[in-house]
Amino acid sequence: MTIPILICDDSALARKQMARTLPKDWDVEISYAANGAEGLDVIRAGKGEIVFLDLNMPVMDGYEVLQAVQQQDLPALIIVVSGDIQIKAHERVKALGALDFIQKPVSADAISNILQEYGILTLTQGQQTEDTPMVKVDMRDACQEIANVAMGRAADLLAKLLDVFVLLPIPNVNVLEVSELTMALKATERSSTVSGLCQGFIGAGIAGEALLLFHDSSFEDMAKLMGLENPDDINTEIEVMMDTGNVLIGAFLNGISEQLDMKFSQAHPVVLGRHCSVNELIHDNSEKWQRTLAMEINYRIEDYNIQCDLLLLFTEDSIPTLNYKLGYLLD
Repeated sequence: MTIPILICDDSALARKQMARTLPKDWDVEISYAANGAEGLDVIRAGKGEIVFLDLNMPVMDGYEVLQAVQQQDLPALIIVVSGDIQIKAHERVKALGALDFIQKPVSADAISNILQEYGILTLTQGQQTEDTPMVKVDMRDACQEIANVAMGRAADLLAKLLDVFVLLPIPNVNVLEVSELTMALKATERSSTVSGLCQGFIGAGIAGEALLLFHDSSFEDMAKLMGLENPDDINTEIEVMMDTGNVLIGAFLNGISEQLDMKFSQAHPVVLGRHCSVNELIHDNSEKWQRTLAMEINYRIEDYNIQCDLLLLFTEDSIPTLNYKLGYLLD
């Protein structure tokens, strides 16, 4: 009997990768949803007996979908597939009724093992249904998905080091001029000042800078979590920025390098400015960046007044190599 499958993820690349990892001889009919609200509609329509669910999505995220399925007693077995690999994320989705958790990027072996472990894999002599809808993926979507996975790696490391839960957004990826970057970042300012550092990176055909904007209101709580005294002291503030940058930037770049199968060399981090507006910080360093592909992630720590923005600014010359590397993920 054909099993109705739902793949619910805001990334077209992730949906395509997920569909490709399903067992080829599993008799299924696949439906797709780009956010949790669409996913619930598919489940209510009886087309999501087995659901592969992302956590970070617009409109309605994965946690909200799990809550709705649980509260409304909807007939769906849900396997979470996410780049957010924090232990507390695992615990929360299990408490909300998820069957299990798979780390992105997914592999065919991981999917097959879980399906067999729970006795829900039914093998037939036929092939996967031919009317599976095609999934179209563009390069911006692919960049956003690799940023999503890298973001989760960085958050997991920070969460383990500080024993906290890191709230994750949907990464924002765009090709921007410096003036557009300034305007985009003003949304993160919220009438507060920031301190920033940057760290250059380079690989084969790809180069750029990682920019960490640390909201000044975050220093006190972050210093406490790190066990540091005198959070208002200039040396403490710089230590907090440097340590946070080392964790987030290093883990994020490692996450991207693993997905693109390449290595990055990193320069020593440099403080760009302290206690200034985002506009001032970007303007004072605008000569460093011209047209750039920007990956922007806003990290927040639950129950603490801690917020920082991580941007990866790839040089315009890096875009052809990125497109070439991403092409392997799209094939």
